[in-house]
Amino acid sequence: MPLFSNSVPGFSVENMTDPACWWTGDVETDPWEWRAVLARSGAVAYGKFFGGRAGFVSRKWFPYFVNRRRSGYDFDAAYSDGMAGYREKLLMDLFVPEDTDMWDVDIASLPDLGRSPYLYTFEMKDKGGFGKGGEKNFEGTLTKLQMQTYLVVKDFRPRLNKKGNEYGWAVAVMTPPEYIWGYEYVTGRYKESPEESLAAMVRQVAKHFSADEKTIRKIL
Repeated sequence: MPLFSNSVPGFSVENMTDPACWWTGDVETDPWEWRAVLARSGAVAYGKFFGGRAGFVSRKWFPYFVNRRRSGYDFDAAYSDGMAGYREKLLMDLFVPEDTDMWDVDIASLPDLGRSPYLYTFEMKDKGGFGKGGEKNFEGTLTKLQMQTYLVVKDFRPRLNKKGNEYGWAVAVMTPPEYIWGYEYVTGRYKESPEESLAAMVRQVAKHFSADEKTIRKIL
């Protein structure tokens, strides 16, 4: 479900919540705060999934979503076949293990392998070479990786100072979804065609929202 209203009437968190509750800072009633609560819950995936705008996908439906958006390609394969660019690779190389079997190992060991399971966006920008005088379009590259489901938001956390104390606004923490649910689960629909996965999602949305198939397909 997208966070904000779109071409499918009613199909958004915005459409289903009281406008007066937004941006109040109350975790119980503010849909903006629910982003962090749901992202860290592991029950859903959160990221910029819908036309470069934020939204949620349930754990149950995420493998379908992944198969449609990735066309059955792991990132390295997509890069090799020209379906992902150099800038995306700079960021994904911060996360992806050399062997996909490593997705399911104890994540505490991953930094020793030169990879990290979770990174703040500002860390990604720096480590990926997008800082001052470096690569351009960090935000666009990060959004593309979310649209392709290679990265999701794991949490929102304040930065830490040198003493380990939190300060400032909460910042998005990114991770590949494989670190949340495991490689086998996330890629579990690779055995079917991307069109089959999309058709299943269209039927699911059409059960609950009144829109023609073309409009639903476009938003998904």
